[in-house]
Amino acid sequence: MHPSVLLAAAGCLCAYPYAGYPAILKLLSVGRRAPRPRRAAVKSMPPPRISVTLPVYNEAAVIAATLERILAVDYPADRRQILVVSDASTDGTDQIVAGFAGRGVTLLRQPRRQGKTAAENAARRHLTGEIIINTDASVRIHPDAFKHLVAAFADRSVGVASGRDVSVANVHDEAKQANRANSGEAAYTGYEMWIRDLETAVDGIVGASGCLYAIRADLHMLPVPEGLSRDFAAALTAREHGLRAVSVAEAVCYVPRATSLRQEYRRKVRTITRGLATLAHKRALLNPFRYGAFAWMLFSHKVCRWLLPWGLLLFVTALGALALTSGWARVLLAVLAAPGALAGIAWFWPEGAPMPRLLALPAFVAAGNVAVLHAWLRVLAGRSAPVWEPTRRGPLPSS
Repeated sequence: MHPSVLLAAAGCLCAYPYAGYPAILKLLSVGRRAPRPRRAAVKSMPPPRISVTLPVYNEAAVIAATLERILAVDYPADRRQILVVSDASTDGTDQIVAGFAGRGVTLLRQPRRQGKTAAENAARRHLTGEIIINTDASVRIHPDAFKHLVAAFADRSVGVASGRDVSVANVHDEAKQANRANSGEAAYTGYEMWIRDLETAVDGIVGASGCLYAIRADLHMLPVPEGLSRDFAAALTAREHGLRAVSVAEAVCYVPRATSLRQEYRRKVRTITRGLATLAHKRALLNPFRYGAFAWMLFSHKVCRWLLPWGLLLFVTALGALALTSGWARVLLAVLAAPGALAGIAWFWPEGAPMPRLLALPAFVAAGNVAVLHAWLRVLAGRSAPVWEPTRRGPLPSS
């Protein structure tokens, strides 16, 4: 194949998931808005009983503040169960949680460390809610978030409702957090939430937010193998049962940014490795003859993104071949080297120090694509994802 043909093909593969796919979604969503229950209808409905599950491992530094925030969420206390699942924590987390027993918080301790999905599986037999809300110890949930998530289930076609992640810095003034956040992670998170809004309007999202999502209890009780990602699998399981997963823009969840690019890289390798395993397990959903538009969306949002680094390698290879005889190819090759160089600088950036905007986004994108390649190599080598290690993002203030 001539290098110019290979270059064009690889360029299309690289451009489609982040430009072509959202452009098509935008066209399909014109004139369509994500359905939302009317306020009057929501108020007249008796609030369903919910179970809030919180898997933790060695979260002594933040668990008390996290539980205080969950207890302060606007939802009737008599219609709410809070279950903390400790993955054999060793730092005093369990003792702190036990101190909340008189306020309606239950502790379930795993006898040995098995990972997040295993902890969530173990919690199922203890849950009493009609709707299960899953969240994370490192985030701050908006006081109205639970009510907005629950309201989404007034639509009987909805099986999963995902919150809206807002990437923030670890500062005391929430109103200023979005401006001070790592612009790379914040920009990517905002882009991802926009894509989910478009998918919701068209047919439904292909994966829920691990930081905050709700699911009907009968779907949550279905088994998920321990090596898979339950939040990703939740949306796929809903579709298997003829239900949709939707993004609820009003259900805001503040997620503090990672303290370093290295930390974010490790998280991405772990989550993408589990995501690849989850998609392989649910690969039947890629059949367009059975699942229609959802199969196309799943392929575009997940498969094409995870193939993009391979496309970049092909693109650079073809460009290198053309650079032997073409000046424009040499210039473009030099331009493409810049994000990699910026990622190298960002990799050694002092942990917790503000990163310049000019550096943050290119470094974040470059590191993310390398993380995808790393995850692919783990999968191809038959290595499972590393044991769950919660991302230590730093505590958000309790007020």
